[in-house]
Amino acid sequence: MYNWLLKFFSADMAIDLGTANTLIYVKGKGIVLNEPSVVAVAENRLLGRKEILAVGAEAKQMFGRTPGTITAVRPLRDGVIADFEVAEEMIKYFIRKVHHKSPLAAPLIIICVPSCATQVERRAIQEAADAAGARKVYIVEESTAAAIGAGLPVEKPVGSMVLDIGGGTTEVAVMSLGGIVYSNAVRTAGDQMDIDIIEYIKKTKNLLIGENTAEEIKKKIGTAIMPKDKLNEKTMKIKGRDLLSGTPRETEITESQIATALSQTVAKIITTVHLALESTPPELSADIADYGIAMTGGGSMLRDLDSAIRMSTGLPAFLADNPLACVANGSGKMLSNLDKSRHVLHTMY
Repeated sequence: MYNWLLKFFSADMAIDLGTANTLIYVKGKGIVLNEPSVVAVAENRLLGRKEILAVGAEAKQMFGRTPGTITAVRPLRDGVIADFEVAEEMIKYFIRKVHHKSPLAAPLIIICVPSCATQVERRAIQEAADAAGARKVYIVEESTAAAIGAGLPVEKPVGSMVLDIGGGTTEVAVMSLGGIVYSNAVRTAGDQMDIDIIEYIKKTKNLLIGENTAEEIKKKIGTAIMPKDKLNEKTMKIKGRDLLSGTPRETEITESQIATALSQTVAKIITTVHLALESTPPELSADIADYGIAMTGGGSMLRDLDSAIRMSTGLPAFLADNPLACVANGSGKMLSNLDKSRHVLHTMY
């Protein structure tokens, strides 16, 4: 009876718990929450524990701007939990926000993990969701959810390839007849691109910039291919701290410079795709040559990355509709057809 009441008062949900952003899909409603995976934490020395001050968009605004007593942290790194206590509080906050702070909220949750996550890391994610108030937790691999969300014919006897580039991980998977034939993940993705930009500007301009500035640069003038017309390429003015004088300074950067900064990470992503193609059975390879490579995730939105993959592999590569939401939408479709999806859903205990 108690479980029935919890089910009645709870909206079952699918969570794309990403390194950069967390998206929540509620059954019958679609995506109802899309917020940065950031938490502002203050250390309470009297009680000997952490206090959560802000979560999501509000906490992200504090990134790099907090006093010494407050820290803006990302509880997930490389798609898995780096700080269990803070991750649990973040998940709890998002669940309560979706349920409008209802004390009876105890939803069934499908939560996505990268395929490179270890058993210990998967268990940590499930335990965090359990502690946040879930009545039942299922785990699904991100690449499976991304393929379904991108609308690929994963249930049919044809090969489908998905390349999911998130904040912490890049995953590539080949699927057929509802199962994964091949999957691989590397912990190099959107966050590494931001680090590349920070390091490049530090070395070439003697200027230190923050993560938010690096992300803005990536979105505005980031490109995977060196621009041919360097006279008319895009430029951007940025501000940071001069490493020599220690004072604020403004400088200008170009597309070519950012393309150079991102070249190693782009090359690693393309190598991951090549390894997947080399490991794919011949019949499925023929299907991929026909249907192409579907690109999902925020990192796949880097300008001309699809062109770089096409040039390197000779295969069609295309950006899925709404790539940021593919994993959440895919896991949401599984939530709506739970019985049909049980063969790809797992529980750690």
